Amino acid sequence: MNATVSNALRHMVGAAAGAAALLALAGPASAQLTEIRIAKGFGIPYLPITVMDQQKLLEKHVAAAGLGPVKGVYMQLASGAAMTEALLSGNLDFATGGPGPLLTVWDRTKGNLNIKGIAAVSSIPVYLNTINPNVKTIKDFTDKDRIAVPTVGVSTQAVTLQIAAEKTFGKGKHAQLDKLTVSVAPPDAHNAMMSGGTEITANFTSPPFMYQQVKDGKARRILTSYDVMGGSTSFILMWTTEKFYKTYPKYFDAVLAALEEANAFIKANPRQAAEIFIAAEKSKLPLDFVEEMIKDPDVIFTSSPQNLMVYAEFMQRNGAIKNKPEDWKAVFFPPVHTRSGS
Repeated sequence: MNATVSNALRHMVGAAAGAAALLALAGPASAQLTEIRIAKGFGIPYLPITVMDQQKLLEKHVAAAGLGPVKGVYMQLASGAAMTEALLSGNLDFATGGPGPLLTVWDRTKGNLNIKGIAAVSSIPVYLNTINPNVKTIKDFTDKDRIAVPTVGVSTQAVTLQIAAEKTFGKGKHAQLDKLTVSVAPPDAHNAMMSGGTEITANFTSPPFMYQQVKDGKARRILTSYDVMGGSTSFILMWTTEKFYKTYPKYFDAVLAALEEANAFIKANPRQAAEIFIAAEKSKLPLDFVEEMIKDPDVIFTSSPQNLMVYAEFMQRNGAIKNKPEDWKAVFFPPVHTRSGS
């Protein structure tokens, strides 16, 4: 993991743990909430969160649980690391992001804040695309190339690239391409690469950007995360603190129920889900194009974590996390344990 990111997260965790101790001395929090704050990122992988928001599914399930009125507050942040920072500082209730950020914050808070996953959100095959005609495989990148990822060293794309590097260059060489990676939010990374006027010649990214890049013709796909991982893999997951889980169990269950209803809705109504995405994101993408992305057989909206342990084993072996979970359930709170996962 990038040392700067790791040290910053460690500092945030320490500060948050101290704040949590002070709150504990003050007494238990009220079991009633007036709002629940959920963060999401950019693009199709976060579609279930968008559907939750637009269809007021959280409010529906909170009411069904016999609780007082609650407003779902949805924030859009650039990366899982940024969301974790907001969660640790008390400005967020639920963060969303990739396996890398989840495993990192699970490891760093083990024994204090005990942050764990609530569920998976989506499994998406992210693409590593390039506009450099000389790059056919990751072996062809040179010091003149820059690969944009959401967060260097921590994001799903960054960790997946390290796994690909280890498979290509050998054990101990997982960081071979790290010096070429730069942290750029997905929309900005897309625009920077496709303009051809910046140092960014490659982008490890998700829908809709990866599809747009290939369809445009300027970029070519080098590999996908499914190629690296050997099958469908969770791209976005959701997590929260142990304090929220224990203090507000009915609200926790309502969030999970809302997420699963959103997933079911997307599967049953892909075109309506596409309309919701376009309206919420103020997207100029054609409706047919968005629906096609949602109906891609490789795009899976599910609460069941997939291939999480591959990331965990890699990250622990290479020092990105200290603790290796005994299985995927160790990283998640009990309500999702009945789902099939890996």
